[in-house]
Amino acid sequence: MRVISRKTLKDFARAHAGSETPLDAWYRVAKSAKWASIDDVRKTYPHADFASPYTIFNVKGNTYRLVVIIKYQYQLVLIKHVMTHAEYDKGKWK
Repeated sequence: MRVISRKTLKDFARAHAGSETPLDAWYRVAKSAKWASIDDVRKTYPHADFASPYTIFNVKGNTYRLVVIIKYQYQLVLIKHVMTHAEYDKGKWK
């Protein structure tokens, strides 16, 4: 998959200590993945949720949430939001 944009992950990691390693691990897995559907994503990330058009990943034991749009036909992941669990629960990202 092509992941756009890693800069979003790095910016978040600078502001949130402890998020860099798990976000980098997610990035490396996603970059090497060949996902064709949410079912494929869940083989790697069983707790990934789909709320059209978003796929939502729990990062670092649910401390952070990563919201992306996956364009399977183009093998493309668009990072839309990275946030703390508390920010996610407020729902402003929707």
